[in-house]
Amino acid sequence: MTENIGTNIAELRREHNMKQDELAEQLGVTPQAVSKWENGASMPDIALLPKIAEIFGVTIDALFGADNTPKPDVQMLPADKRKSFDEMILRVRVQDGGDKVNINLPLPLIKIALEMGMNSSMGLDNVNIGKVNLSAVDFGRLIKLVEAGVIGKLIEIEGSSGETVVIEVC
Repeated sequence: MTENIGTNIAELRREHNMKQDELAEQLGVTPQAVSKWENGASMPDIALLPKIAEIFGVTIDALFGADNTPKPDVQMLPADKRKSFDEMILRVRVQDGGDKVNINLPLPLIKIALEMGMNSSMGLDNVNIGKVNLSAVDFGRLIKLVEAGVIGKLIEIEGSSGETVVIEVC
């Protein structure tokens, strides 16, 4: 990566197949703000840097070009480095051709649903994305992994027709 934070954000955004408006939505800013960062006309607010780094799975140093070591897709965090379970989010990203669906679910909500008797596939038994069937996803086991300290991209499924499903915890 280069030393310009805007250029680095643009490179990371493209690597993640993300549009400027998608990044802007996740950060709560306008697409024009993202465009200005990437063109070097302005810089992101310092308070946004941790969120930008989290979205792209890099360090803040990497945003500035000082550290090119990406975080691993999956990490086992020690107890003192973990977020509270109540603050954690399960992200499901589905892309089928040009269509994209992003679902963000609080982990406590999933845990409550499982405790209330919803089966471990969370009702996804009959959900198919192209040729990818989501019935094999066991959300009960995902919850146990997270409680043990595992975070990151836990599942990535690519179908034969180009459809993808990514499930991550952050």
